[in-house]
Amino acid sequence: MKSFFKYLLATIVGVFIASFLGFLIMLGIFGAMVSSADKPVEVKDNSILYLTFDETIVDRAVDNPFSNLNFGPFASAKQLGLNDILKAIENAKEDPKIKGIYIQAVSVAAGGATVEEIRDALIDFKESGKFIISYSDIYSQKAYYLASVSDNIYMNPEGGMEWMGLRGEVMFYKNALEKLGIEPQIIRHGKFKSAVEPFMLDKMSDANREQMLTFMGSIWNHWVKGVSESRNISVEELNRYADEMLISNAKRSVEYGLIDSLIYKDELIDKLKKLTETKDKDDLTTITLAKYIKAPSPIKKKGLAKNKIAVVYAQGEINMGEGQDGTIGSETISKAIREARRDSSIKAIVFRVNSPGGSALASEVIWREVVLAKQTKPVIISMGDLAASGGYYIAAPGDVILASPTTLTGSIGVFGMYFSVKEGMNKKLGLTVDVVKTNKYSDFGSMYRPLTAEERAISQQGVEDIYQTFIGHVAEGRGITKDEVDAIGQGRVWSGANAMDIKLVDEFGGLKRAIAIAAEKAGVEEYRVVDLPKQKDPFQALMEDLSGNAKMMILGDEFVYIYKQYQQVTNMVKNQGVQARMPFEVEMY
Repeated sequence: MKSFFKYLLATIVGVFIASFLGFLIMLGIFGAMVSSADKPVEVKDNSILYLTFDETIVDRAVDNPFSNLNFGPFASAKQLGLNDILKAIENAKEDPKIKGIYIQAVSVAAGGATVEEIRDALIDFKESGKFIISYSDIYSQKAYYLASVSDNIYMNPEGGMEWMGLRGEVMFYKNALEKLGIEPQIIRHGKFKSAVEPFMLDKMSDANREQMLTFMGSIWNHWVKGVSESRNISVEELNRYADEMLISNAKRSVEYGLIDSLIYKDELIDKLKKLTETKDKDDLTTITLAKYIKAPSPIKKKGLAKNKIAVVYAQGEINMGEGQDGTIGSETISKAIREARRDSSIKAIVFRVNSPGGSALASEVIWREVVLAKQTKPVIISMGDLAASGGYYIAAPGDVILASPTTLTGSIGVFGMYFSVKEGMNKKLGLTVDVVKTNKYSDFGSMYRPLTAEERAISQQGVEDIYQTFIGHVAEGRGITKDEVDAIGQGRVWSGANAMDIKLVDEFGGLKRAIAIAAEKAGVEEYRVVDLPKQKDPFQALMEDLSGNAKMMILGDEFVYIYKQYQQVTNMVKNQGVQARMPFEVEMY
């Protein structure tokens, strides 16, 4: 028997070592593939920059050399970096080898502000005199808004497009929690702090409905105005098209002037050949965004500038500790801001905030670093799709705050939420929990019992204290009174356009404009941009991708459709306590 266990153990160890070595060999192969793939790309004469936006667009994509892996569990999540997209379009404008841009976009996996920045970059590109052509089988409203800047917009004869206005949908969990015997215990300040509504109501409150109608109306009006200017169709007519559902098929989209012509893909290729003076027998020369960003920049630089502008990227939910790609860790972002503050070669900081908020304490930690940085050099805030609640908290001290008209911001409010599973455990599962404690409140916040009246009062006071701190920071940063902040606060969400009117935002503009203002405030003409925080090593990024992919494989493909709701609930449960968070994730359809 001893020998049996001996050989069994040896076998297990051998299998483990062999698997580990096999994995290292695979990584070596991947590394060779990556090294060959990362060679500079040569742009051919008479090229067309080909843009699609099907992959998720983030402010800064992870620099992951394994991103092209696409087999089994090694399929890596693909992302597009907004910074890369903007740089590619800027380079293409000056590149004599690029004759124009071809956009093929069924949808755009990005928020409204991100779409706005790409659209503005395309408008700037058109100043070169080069063409922009768009073609798709189907256009979502967001994709069409982006494509509307094109010289010509084409569509498949049997295709279609959406033009019916915006809607926002919120899922409510109150009845499901009751069935499970889970009691959400909610403490909040402000009538608009609707983050907790899905857990306590079965439909929107009047206040929540009011704020959603306001900011969605503002965003829709901005989109309609943009399309009106690009397509020379009045705002009134465009709204009539939506109200009467007139764009119901491909022919009507041409009839009402939203699409220029219905053509097949081969006919599109013929048109692009004429624009590039390509012979009929020759193939079009196109280059994808992924390849073009690896090509040498056509914009000549005067050596390596000594002065720097730091762009600190803060994207995702705000949590304590170290962050991951897609989340904001208080330690990670604070360290990045501190590094930029202490580096004498960095003359100004652009703080790119794209966040629905999160931990109130983590927001306070980051806020302090922004305040300290502001004392030594200009700090310019660039808001992305979201800079709400905790996202606005950390943005408030900035010297200048820029946003897109479609940015969702504000949500200046605080709430606390605790879950009690006592009823569900007792009545549904027959489980009971007993406790031993040394002091009266030792088990405060335990999920195994509801809060007492005294504990609710303590929590309410904590929420009120943090809210007062929050509006005090905003008042100080924006140069207005606490009463004025409270009047526009109480958790209410605003569009960037609305936020401009109430002094929460100083100027409209994207990342490029923010960098220009930072340089101007710092008094530097020659500078280079450095991105912070430093990205993780590629192997670590691969491991994180694999863990996320493994989770989705376990959950199943069908689960993808409700994954966002699942994340929302789990984040709420995970982050019990006081939070400064955006009410909910709003999808614009």
